[in-house]
Amino acid sequence: MDRPSQSAENASDLDDLVGRLRAQPPSCGRVRLVAIDGHAGSGKSGFALRLAHALGDAPILHVDDLATHEEFFGWTDRLRDQVLTALAQDRTADYGIYDWNARAFTTVGHLAPAPVVLLEGVGAGRRDLRPWLSHLLWMELDADESWRRGRRRDGPGLSEFWDAWIVAERDHFASDPSRPHADLLITQRDGGYGFAATAQS
Repeated sequence: MDRPSQSAENASDLDDLVGRLRAQPPSCGRVRLVAIDGHAGSGKSGFALRLAHALGDAPILHVDDLATHEEFFGWTDRLRDQVLTALAQDRTADYGIYDWNARAFTTVGHLAPAPVVLLEGVGAGRRDLRPWLSHLLWMELDADESWRRGRRRDGPGLSEFWDAWIVAERDHFASDPSRPHADLLITQRDGGYGFAATAQS
């Protein structure tokens, strides 16, 4: 798979982040669980791929595999019962993967313990998960701009879905915000990413 290019400056920044994550104590068994949170459309998936590659192809667990049409944000128990408990016991986690077209859990994913595991998706830094996390990264992009990007990406066919999603996301972050608890803010820029420390750092 082709990897996006990045400047020497950004490569150095990313190397610093990789070193920082690897230096953290394990948070879930022997795993350092790192959440990548942010608004839908903010670039979490792309950044997760870049970071996973820099970490030596660290595994990525996508929140979208656990959420459903009926429960955009009601997946915490599934994550804990199917994934976190297994990783904490140094076992491979077997978890259901939701098919958004079939509207059902149709396949099973397997996630083995690794030095760093990335948890990517809206709400990945939620209150109930923070005790399991080694680090929380927040994609720093305004909500409205993120949603515009997401709508452009998905096209008019998913307009109704996005209407419902935005209401649910607003409600989620109003009651359980992740950004104030982030260790680093990540901004996307030409050629790579920028990194800003927070009060948590």
